[in-house]
Amino acid sequence: MGVVGVGSGPARVREQFLRGGTVEGAVRSPILSSWQRSQELGLSPDTCDLPYRPDIDLEGRLVSAARPVLDRLEARFAGMNMNVSLADGHGAVLQRRFGSPAMARQLAAIQSVPGFVFAEQFAGTNGIGLALAERQLINVYGAEHFAERAQANACSAIPVRDPLSGRIEGILCFGYPLADTEADAELNLLIRRAAGAIERRLLKQSSARERALLQAYLDARQRRAPAGGTGTDGQPAGLGARGLDRRDETILKEQAAGLISAAQRAAVDVWLPGGRQVTLLSHPVTSPSGVAGVAIEAVFAPDQRLAVPVDAEAPGGPAPQPGASTDRPPPRSPEGVTGRGPGGLIMVGEPEVGRYAVAARRRLELLSEASTRIGTTLDVAGTARELAEMAVPRLADFVTIDLSPTVLCGEEPSDPRTGLHRTVVHGFRAECPFYPAGERVELRSTTPQLRALADGQPVLEPELSSAAGWIAQNPEHARSILDHGVHSLVAVPLLARGIALGVASFYRSRDPAPYGDDDRSLALELATRAAICIDNARRYTREHAMVLALQRSLLPHSFPEQNAVEVAHRYLPAASGVGGDWFDVIPLSSARVALVVGDVVGHGLHAAATMGRLRTAARNFAELDLAPDELLTHLDNLVGRLDRDEGFEDPSAGGTGIIGATCLYAIYDPTSQQCVMARAGHPPPALVAPDGSVTFPDLPAGPPLGLGGLPFETAAFHLPEGSQLVLYTDGLVADRRRDLDTALDQLGRVLAQPNRAPEDTCDAVCHSVVPLHPTDDIALLVARTHALAPGRIATWELPSDPSRVRDIRAAVTRRLSEWGLDEVVHATQLLLSELVTNAIRYGSGPIQVRLLHDRTLTCEVADTSSTAPHLRRAATTDEGGRGLFLVAQLAQTWGTRYTADGKVIWAECALDATSGRSDAAESYLRDIPAI
Repeated sequence: MGVVGVGSGPARVREQFLRGGTVEGAVRSPILSSWQRSQELGLSPDTCDLPYRPDIDLEGRLVSAARPVLDRLEARFAGMNMNVSLADGHGAVLQRRFGSPAMARQLAAIQSVPGFVFAEQFAGTNGIGLALAERQLINVYGAEHFAERAQANACSAIPVRDPLSGRIEGILCFGYPLADTEADAELNLLIRRAAGAIERRLLKQSSARERALLQAYLDARQRRAPAGGTGTDGQPAGLGARGLDRRDETILKEQAAGLISAAQRAAVDVWLPGGRQVTLLSHPVTSPSGVAGVAIEAVFAPDQRLAVPVDAEAPGGPAPQPGASTDRPPPRSPEGVTGRGPGGLIMVGEPEVGRYAVAARRRLELLSEASTRIGTTLDVAGTARELAEMAVPRLADFVTIDLSPTVLCGEEPSDPRTGLHRTVVHGFRAECPFYPAGERVELRSTTPQLRALADGQPVLEPELSSAAGWIAQNPEHARSILDHGVHSLVAVPLLARGIALGVASFYRSRDPAPYGDDDRSLALELATRAAICIDNARRYTREHAMVLALQRSLLPHSFPEQNAVEVAHRYLPAASGVGGDWFDVIPLSSARVALVVGDVVGHGLHAAATMGRLRTAARNFAELDLAPDELLTHLDNLVGRLDRDEGFEDPSAGGTGIIGATCLYAIYDPTSQQCVMARAGHPPPALVAPDGSVTFPDLPAGPPLGLGGLPFETAAFHLPEGSQLVLYTDGLVADRRRDLDTALDQLGRVLAQPNRAPEDTCDAVCHSVVPLHPTDDIALLVARTHALAPGRIATWELPSDPSRVRDIRAAVTRRLSEWGLDEVVHATQLLLSELVTNAIRYGSGPIQVRLLHDRTLTCEVADTSSTAPHLRRAATTDEGGRGLFLVAQLAQTWGTRYTADGKVIWAECALDATSGRSDAAESYLRDIPAI
């Protein structure tokens, strides 16, 4: 982004912004955000009046640490138009140094006299104020300043932090003429080094105080003749001789830091691995200069291998927290400790420093715990909630998480700033003064949340009461939040692989201290880890949705109309992903129906695709009118070919393993009420009699599909009308949390209801038998049988004699008249004449003719021959070969079905369209030339 300078094209951007125009993309994001906040604060570019603070500490800790550094900078810029300023953490200038002394006489008082406050809420966009707001090195050039008076200047500003607390103690700022911007890179390096030098001097001040505390402790020990020696460097004396290793010392130092932060006289027993006990004693210490601190001594038991008390932590377990009760008496003075051996000094320090150490350790513990508690599921909203639960109450009192709606659906967001969905609201109490979860959240560009999304960096608002951009979103709602005690905010973008998924907002209310940079860094680390997990969940959601869509597209959406059975079905995907379970209902010839259910082993896209191939193959094999065992044999061969063709048998070829599949195939005939079935490694079905009794038939298991070389066996069962045939996959009854027999018993009890509709049966099974979190997908198919009334079936037996064809035509005519099908008599006579004549001419043995009056009129001719007829187009010189062509013209569909005694040629005629077929057939007969 180019520099916005006076008189340049970019300078007009500022004018356009002040007139209310859109300038996004034409100016740097931090500058634009600062302009917007300045406007919302009601600042005017030509009347930015700065407050003056006469009570600032001109000789405080920060000035003392910075004075030598400022002296060197003043010498470095001697003779140059440079203005070096040092401001405190509120933006009030404490020190000013000039490269040229004449500058101080030429500048206005606000630019030359300490005490004026340059915070953004007073001065608008400027180096000191923006460095405080952005909490990082910032450069402001010419027209980027909000105030008119600063248009000819440029500045570089950087925060100066306390190395121990991370708190911003002040701001170091370089001001210079706008024409000197070519020195930016050098100035930025110089100001970083200068700020680092001031921070190191601040740390030395803390070290000097600690050294004074240590000397005060040693002097006191000398006066009261201590029992144990302490080295002159303040390190524990004699700890190694007591058999303490590095782990033991770490435990003791962690406890010592906690005692220092408590700033109280106390005695705490600490149990080390191996059953050893150490008592830590805290002593208040005051240095000659008045610095108050705490010294921690270790006192050892005479016998290091004392037994661990019953109510103490086991050896190696966590040490007691500072101030926590133990099995020993309450805190006591060192003089009251008896029976203890010599020890030594563990740590000495100020309570404030101890609190920093404890806080740092707790941050590490929080991050360690977050790595195991965030991302335990592959659910987007669930992972977001885990982040919120992890942060409350140790980092925040309230957490809100807003995600792009497309992320919740598994898609990749284009720009989450255009619309967010409030996904999680979580706090230390149920009453949360925030927009509720489940709603769309429209945020203004000046809010910390959208600023974080725009810059890809966390935004810290230490004092919400003065955060203009946050308040401007909804002043009334903001006041309600502030009234609940919420006072500080960190907004962190949820970035994963360069993609912004949403934003997490951490709010503080109970701790009066505002959020600091350490809190911002911790929130960023938590959010970054959670964002990766959310993105993984998003990708899984997308893939799961794709596989589920594929799975559902490959499953039947509806079944063809038929009268043999009344069916209901359910498909339930597994909690861990979509599998390869499938089912189908296939109408067969002569009013029969095939019921099939199968299961491809595994989950995911490959299982779903394999399922689709097997279902298609089963339908194609069913069209051949194969018996159940023959159909399973063909499927078995198909799975074996898939293994060989796709390299699944050779892992080195890149395969993913052998395809495993099971299948149950059943054929129900409503004319005889017989059900013939076979299974390939699949669970047997449940048969529910009309009176409600339930049985699981002893059906030969058969090997799973794909093994090859092993036969399948069929079994036949009589199903009275109104019986229910329940087919299912193993996901319904196979569960790690219950025994298979228990699940089957439960299924039997649920099914034991007479005269229940299949839909009701499915609902009852899903409600009572399906596991709460199924580990495998489930396919359920329930079929209630119907019988074709005997009055709708007509059967004739006749010998292989052409003279009997006339008799059968007459009998068929009479029966069709009885059924009220006079309109199809002529076509049926033609059709049966051809079929019977063909059976007499090419078949053998007795012939059976059968008519079935169902949704269609089915004509069957059975003989004892196994020779299959073939349709062909006869030449004009052929004397025969036109019979089956005529049958194809008359019938809606036709085919051949083999039986144990021979074959059956069948043809179905639509009851409402047969006359049209008959006319076409008669026209065809008229066109055949005479032979």
